[in-house]
Amino acid sequence: MTQRIPALFVSHGAPTLVSDGVPARDFLAGLAAELPGPRAIVCVSAHWTTRRAAVSSTASPATIHDFYGFPEPLYELSYPAPGAPELAGRIAKLLGEAGIECDVDPGRGLDHGAWVPLLLAYPAADIPTLQLAVQPGASPAHHRALGEALAPLREEGVLVLASGGATHNLAGFRGQAADSPALDYARAFEEWLVNAVLAGEAGALEAYLEIAPEGARNHPTPEHYLPLLVALGAGGSAPGRALHRSFTYGVLSMAAFAWD
Repeated sequence: MTQRIPALFVSHGAPTLVSDGVPARDFLAGLAAELPGPRAIVCVSAHWTTRRAAVSSTASPATIHDFYGFPEPLYELSYPAPGAPELAGRIAKLLGEAGIECDVDPGRGLDHGAWVPLLLAYPAADIPTLQLAVQPGASPAHHRALGEALAPLREEGVLVLASGGATHNLAGFRGQAADSPALDYARAFEEWLVNAVLAGEAGALEAYLEIAPEGARNHPTPEHYLPLLVALGAGGSAPGRALHRSFTYGVLSMAAFAWD
């Protein structure tokens, strides 16, 4: 019998996470040991944004280096995991049955929102992997519904791995060291977020801009928060658990959560 896999949200931080000596890197490097082995991975990445739902279906996803101004060795990294075309079709069908129109993209590779955490957690790159896009123009409720449609996959050995950022104000990122202490406004939002996840306050998590402390300052754009709502939906909107808490560059909470 296939063991049900938790739905996860991880914060992928800066691309340098693969080499930075910070606690979040160590957490991700040990993550796979804490989970049942998946037969496939659906990565919901903050760095693939579309007008309506979309899933990638390429058999051999390219490694996308979608960042600028970072050390040259980062552009030489690759994550040659196989794709999962059949799973892409199943996801499109599940979303359609939930009333969510979904495009199937045969050319999309793996952006750094996917391959940075995957390179650390599953370095062998031998698990079929695809991406699901987020829609910044759609509501938080839409993203929770995306996750609810994906929930059956957890019973089939598929890991729903949502990758974004618990906080993501890049205006304060430049000039900070990787181990800089957390700024007060970022810490306040992270504490609210952890408490809301642990309490199962799904409605509050959707309304983060209205009720969380410094919500708009920590997420001036929504794309790094929305993957969390997909994981929440896939987990049944029940209380979650905190897997990791730390900060990098003073403004990036690296919090990670699981919904069992």
